[in-house]
Amino acid sequence: MRSYQVKTYGCQMNVHDSERLTGLLEGAGYVAATEGEDADILVFNTCAVRENADNKLYGNLAQLVERKQNDPNFQIAIGGCLAQKDRDLILQKAPHVDVVFGTHNIGSLPALLERSRHNHEAALEIEETLQHFPSNLPTKRDSTYAAWVSISVGCNNTCTFCIVPSLRGKERDRRPGEILAEIEALVADGVIEVTLLGQNVNTYGVEFGEKDAFAKLLRAVGQIKGLERIRFTSPHPAAFTDDVIDAMAETPNVMPTLHMPLQSGSDRILKEMRRSYRSAKFLGILDKVRERIPHAAITTDIIVGFPGETEEDFLETMRVAEASRFAASFTFQYSQRPGTPAAELPNQLPKAVVQDRYERLLALCNDLAWSENKLQLGTEVEVLVANDEGRKDAATHRMSGRARDNRLVHFELPAGAEVPRPGDLVTVRVTDAKPYFLLADVSGGVYSVRRTAAGDAWDRAQAESCAVPSAGSSASVAGKVTIDLKVRG
Repeated sequence: MRSYQVKTYGCQMNVHDSERLTGLLEGAGYVAATEGEDADILVFNTCAVRENADNKLYGNLAQLVERKQNDPNFQIAIGGCLAQKDRDLILQKAPHVDVVFGTHNIGSLPALLERSRHNHEAALEIEETLQHFPSNLPTKRDSTYAAWVSISVGCNNTCTFCIVPSLRGKERDRRPGEILAEIEALVADGVIEVTLLGQNVNTYGVEFGEKDAFAKLLRAVGQIKGLERIRFTSPHPAAFTDDVIDAMAETPNVMPTLHMPLQSGSDRILKEMRRSYRSAKFLGILDKVRERIPHAAITTDIIVGFPGETEEDFLETMRVAEASRFAASFTFQYSQRPGTPAAELPNQLPKAVVQDRYERLLALCNDLAWSENKLQLGTEVEVLVANDEGRKDAATHRMSGRARDNRLVHFELPAGAEVPRPGDLVTVRVTDAKPYFLLADVSGGVYSVRRTAAGDAWDRAQAESCAVPSAGSSASVAGKVTIDLKVRG
């Protein structure tokens, strides 16, 4: 049987799409490549939001030319937003690529691989519009305890810096019953945390004409028995209404966390970006959220160096960021993307100016995050234990997971204490704080484990992965997915 590996660049949408690609490949009879093995099929699920995504992809493809020449059975497939954007250009730059497919037809991947292999030539297929909602495709999740659930795809906004609407299309909303049925099935499989996904989740319902549909959906999802944690990303400040805040505050399993993209604190730049809100409205939303949910952790996206941004504009961004007290900030240097209105604007800023502002903003955001994290010292937090969050856990003899407010927590196990499984819930006391995570060592004096259905699911998955398939069995191990994750909104 031929092996595969999926490499993912970009946002949570791409991560979820990669789970579908993995499910499709395994359904077609391929198996995941083991650690250190060269896969027979290498799939790149790409992002097109920033220029470095292009550079990373083409750099990786250049390194594969020699292997392709030596092994004609090795196949390379390119999908995602960059494939939707570049289309024939990919094959011009990298003629050794076998398959190119877009954001609207990820379900075609197995057939395109077979077509390319049979015809001994590249197979390119790009659909202009979404034919079927991708959640109907098979999915192979990396996690036994948490899952992404798409509630919509596409975007109706026209932000001048963003290429996503032209690649993902207009917003398409799933019916509430389909979403609830998917979540119920996930919970039955052991999932205790879901994240609702959409390019702009709080406009959910626009396609079927129901303005308060997202708030209603949050409340309905909150009624699903066995679901302990609900998150969502990303909303848009212009459409973020009080009914959503009320639903968050009044639904116990909606977590006290909010990702609210700022992009710029300058009202002039926000207008140039076609972000239909201003800094006062943005700060007003945060005030309302904190009034109803006092311990909410609020995160954001910020772009520096937008065309024409002055030092005064930048200082406005610094002012709003400081007033917002973000628990974490994803900061980016503006990237000139062909096909976007901003790419044609005059006064594109010199790299040195953008870099200087980026470093100043990053320093401020790190200080803000550290200050917010220090407020957690001495508090007890409930941590959903993860199996891939702490890269240094083996060296530090700790385990890791996410608190209810989504802060990353590394915790120490007392001697002889029960060892939790990924998916179990652990209560610990925070003993130290860093800009990007919290620590909970045994000196905190608090440690308890609550075993969950998600932990049971992890046990089952481990047992299945150790089983030896019988002749003719279609059993296979979980897909190997490498993720380079960014947040955008």
